[in-house]
Amino acid sequence: MSRLIAAPDKFRGTATAAEVAAAVGGAARRAGWTADEIPLSDGGEGLLLVVGGTPQHTSVAGPLGVRTEAEWRLLPAGSTGGPTAVIEMSRAAGRSLLPDPGGDDPVSADTAGVGQLILAARDAGVMRIVVGCGGSATTDGGWGAVEAVGDPAALAGIDLQVACDVTTRFVDAAAVFGPQKGATPEQIARLTDRLRSLSVRYRRDFGVDVDAIPGAGAAGGLAGGLAALGAHIVPGFDLVAGMTGLAARLQGADLVVTGEGHLDPPSFEGKVPGGVLALVAGRCPVVCIVGHADEALLRSPPAGLEIISLADRFGAARARAETCDLVAEVTDQLVRRPCP
Repeated sequence: MSRLIAAPDKFRGTATAAEVAAAVGGAARRAGWTADEIPLSDGGEGLLLVVGGTPQHTSVAGPLGVRTEAEWRLLPAGSTGGPTAVIEMSRAAGRSLLPDPGGDDPVSADTAGVGQLILAARDAGVMRIVVGCGGSATTDGGWGAVEAVGDPAALAGIDLQVACDVTTRFVDAAAVFGPQKGATPEQIARLTDRLRSLSVRYRRDFGVDVDAIPGAGAAGGLAGGLAALGAHIVPGFDLVAGMTGLAARLQGADLVVTGEGHLDPPSFEGKVPGGVLALVAGRCPVVCIVGHADEALLRSPPAGLEIISLADRFGAARARAETCDLVAEVTDQLVRRPCP
């Protein structure tokens, strides 16, 4: 019996990674295949839904100080090296928590709530805390979180890891991500000056040169602030792949289906489609089903990858409104076509 692996990321705004994986897996089984569903994340939004665990809720300060009930996950001891807490920084300091519309305040927004979640996880007795970066409203260099935690000694004995999918330098966080958060050119200059001052402070107070750490600019510099507290910054895809046992589960596959909402060149730089393609390493066909894809990639996909754009095949409106149904339809066609 042929074996399919469904290993997608989320389609932002239309379907979770688990929903897409279920659509792929269900279509394969209906065609007589076996299917293993492995929803994935690059460490950003959607991380909690991928890693599973027991939901926990803690009341924390949101990005503008308004209290919010933030979910995080508790994983038992086991293959993940636990007990482990998994936190999405966006649940405490994400843009989704801002007033809408026009709620961006890139200068005032801070990460205090993320620090409060870290302390809640510590108090739950975990040995490892994973903080996923993505969807942040903040460019505070992690100072809010650092102030909340207080000192690296507060996390003694805990392996603190920051999962991200970028290599942005700490002082570049405002210039790279500020426009996405509504920052004006004047605010970007002000925020960059603040990041420079913080890098000096972190070096002086904690002995950590955040400017020298790739990825320290993730989530508006939160990654750098947590590094000052002793965190290790790790590639988000690699971390999730390890937690889900992805490499071993890919062995013996006859077809691997991955995907995400929009495929562009950065999709092959630390994100799910590129990570899955690299792990398969040519052992079987890999198909990437996406909502949209850059035209250049559709014309010339990476070696070993077939790209199917729902928008190109069915139109943009249907691609957004019927994402999972269309993913299932495409998968059905894939598993029923003749072998080459």
